[in-house]
Amino acid sequence: MTRPIPTTFRGHARALVTLGLPLVGSAVAGFAIHMTDVIMLGWYDVIALASATIATSFWFNLWILGAGFGNAVSPMVASAIAAGDETRARRVTRMAFWLSAGYALLMVPTLWWSEAVFLWIGQEPEVASLAQAYLRIAVWGMFPALAANVMRNYLGAQGLTAVQLWVTLGGVALNGLCNYALIFGNLGLPELGIRGAAIASIAVQTATLAVLVWYAEWRLPEVRLFQRLWRDDAEARRDVFRLGLPIGLTSLSEGGLFTASAVMMGWVGAVPLAAHGIALQLAALTFMFHVGMSQAATIRAGGAYGRRDETELRAVGRAAIVIGLGFGAVVVLTFLSIPETLVALFVDPAEPTRAQLIAIGGTLVLMAALFQFVDAGQIIALSLLRGVQDTAVPMWLAVVSYWLIGLPASYLFGFVFGMGAVGIWLGLTFGLGTAAATMMVRFWGRSVRIATPTG
Repeated sequence: MTRPIPTTFRGHARALVTLGLPLVGSAVAGFAIHMTDVIMLGWYDVIALASATIATSFWFNLWILGAGFGNAVSPMVASAIAAGDETRARRVTRMAFWLSAGYALLMVPTLWWSEAVFLWIGQEPEVASLAQAYLRIAVWGMFPALAANVMRNYLGAQGLTAVQLWVTLGGVALNGLCNYALIFGNLGLPELGIRGAAIASIAVQTATLAVLVWYAEWRLPEVRLFQRLWRDDAEARRDVFRLGLPIGLTSLSEGGLFTASAVMMGWVGAVPLAAHGIALQLAALTFMFHVGMSQAATIRAGGAYGRRDETELRAVGRAAIVIGLGFGAVVVLTFLSIPETLVALFVDPAEPTRAQLIAIGGTLVLMAALFQFVDAGQIIALSLLRGVQDTAVPMWLAVVSYWLIGLPASYLFGFVFGMGAVGIWLGLTFGLGTAAATMMVRFWGRSVRIATPTG
């Protein structure tokens, strides 16, 4: 599907917002599904909440690595369409399904026997046991979730973003209903606690995939996206793997940093871990705006890359930065104004540790405000780099920033300097800030010059 090419900064900003707002809504709605789990489990039991925090972090980090193959679809399809090659767009999408299926199978043993991993990294035995119980159910949602991600990226590159919002909103309603019934044992169903939350997630992931597949067939019948899906395409598969693996590893590096922070928070105690989970939910919710707009930036940058239009690419980059940082300023003001009020939304009024949770969580929300701008900066830079299919070097920049700077800084501030939970979050800020700075230099110093090969 072709879209008009803007000629002014305002036009590029408007095009970015028009394409991105449904993706923002979809990201927020998708996150609301996860937040519903957190809120309801917080009402159910604090140990269940702590277990879900560590389990979902583990699952997400495995998922985000495999999601790199689906995320590679967006810039590749956008560039192919801009170059007038719909066949190429169809080929890479099909092979993304193949790679996602293979990856999902490889992850089954890791998720099935996860309790030993949680014990090895120092989690309390009850938390580790419940986390594994969750993952032994959630493992069966890995492929539907990865395949749905492929479909989202394909439809987004085709300019079909509104449907993603409506499908995800339906998922929010379905997840809330399933959680209400299965976690607490309502509507005549058994009380399953954390296991009920896992079952609800699988139901949503499967339903989302089914609806997106149906929509693609109905909206783009001439593409014949799923025709001969069983046939291998070695060239397209190699291209998706080459671009998608660094994307997945980059995302894993960032997600792993936050998972490691949850692990270190578990060393501090179950209540700080639960408070960390709440504060992280709030920070991640606002981050969904940047997720949606970054997807739009990747698509717009991918189109400019396909047309080899450096002027357009620079305009897209400037618009993405202005929009992202402007929203970040709004979030900072909100977090600084009502931190404890926000945390209180997640805690049952009858919870014995409520006061402690709100006090710790409120402090961590203030820390979350501190890294809003650097977090926005790093995802904007990454989205632009992916648009021009520059993923290998950014992967290494991410590894260094998150694991050689951010993680040691979290440990240093948190435990060596005795700052505890606050120190762990301060280290996150250092890692994200380094990533934002180095990736912006990479894009504006080299990768924006799309006439030259990228590496």
